[in-house]
Amino acid sequence: KMIKDVVEALRFAWSPSSWDMFLWSIGLFSSYLKLLRASIFGSKSIPISSSIVPKIGSSRPICVVTGVTSGIGKATAFALAEKGYHVVLVGRSPQLLSETLKEIKRKNKDAQLKSFVVDMSCFSSIFNFKDSLEQWLSDAELDPSIQLLVNNAGIMAISSRPTNEGYDRVMATNYIGPFTMTKLLLPFLENSSVPSRVVNVVSFTHRYASIGKVDKDYVTGKHFTTYNQYPHAHVYEYSKLCLLLFSYELHRQLRLKDDSHHVSVIAADPGFVKTNLMREFPKYVSAFAFLSFKLIGLLQTPDEGARSSLDAALAPAETSGVYYFGGKGRTIKSSKASRDPKLGKELWETSCGLFDQLQSYND
Repeated sequence: KMIKDVVEALRFAWSPSSWDMFLWSIGLFSSYLKLLRASIFGSKSIPISSSIVPKIGSSRPICVVTGVTSGIGKATAFALAEKGYHVVLVGRSPQLLSETLKEIKRKNKDAQLKSFVVDMSCFSSIFNFKDSLEQWLSDAELDPSIQLLVNNAGIMAISSRPTNEGYDRVMATNYIGPFTMTKLLLPFLENSSVPSRVVNVVSFTHRYASIGKVDKDYVTGKHFTTYNQYPHAHVYEYSKLCLLLFSYELHRQLRLKDDSHHVSVIAADPGFVKTNLMREFPKYVSAFAFLSFKLIGLLQTPDEGARSSLDAALAPAETSGVYYFGGKGRTIKSSKASRDPKLGKELWETSCGLFDQLQSYND
């Protein structure tokens, strides 16, 4: 069994897509070098609020966090419940979702929680969630608004598994799903009587994404089916580049619509974190990656990885269109491609077209 596992790991590591992953470590080092340069040249970090926004009436501000059943999402949900938010837990597995809710309650008996089973790669599931959220707010006699959306859910797959719509599942979960969720919940964020925010959890891997195009074939992942072998590394980094382009474009769109910063948008990069994101990889490959980054001091726990998400969530209301990395309220610049407004606008138009199509299916 051990020899079989080693052979499987070597075969996987030798694949062209896996070689792309070695570049990711360079992208991570590049991000830390940017932090170092900023500290040397006196770039200030953005302070975070020590407490949450003022309570709305007698209720707590409401935040929606996706992908809460493990890793960074779970750590983020724990922390926001501690900060006093009414946390709406969103996850794909009913059992794991229930366990997360109970775990938070055990550690924080005052936590206010509500859970919904949602598959971020299934668009009917996201549309149903929006309706269920609206119904819950009404039944609970809560203000029909939310103050924070954290798009955290993400996957990394090593084989192609299309969704019901024929989209690539990684692209659907990591980008089209968060885009759809944000579009559907934007009215709830805009309806808030206090400043609200979208936090998109991105990745340093975007620095090595081949831009290609942002047309329908690329965004839905259909383009990647033309490869002889599923380019798992390329699809993941491209999905995270799209999420980042979307973050900046949404920021620009909201500023054009309303310059009061009522709804802000921030990207948060957790760095390299020990989660089950690599669960589909051969076990010796993921073990080697975790050990390597641990030896150089860059492997983080989920609690440490969640710091960038919390920095983004708790930043001052006027903070928007920035890229948090490294905790302690620190920001750096993402790749040049991710900040290209022309590319961002093209992606926005493509994504809106997909959204309208998905909406017509779900009407």
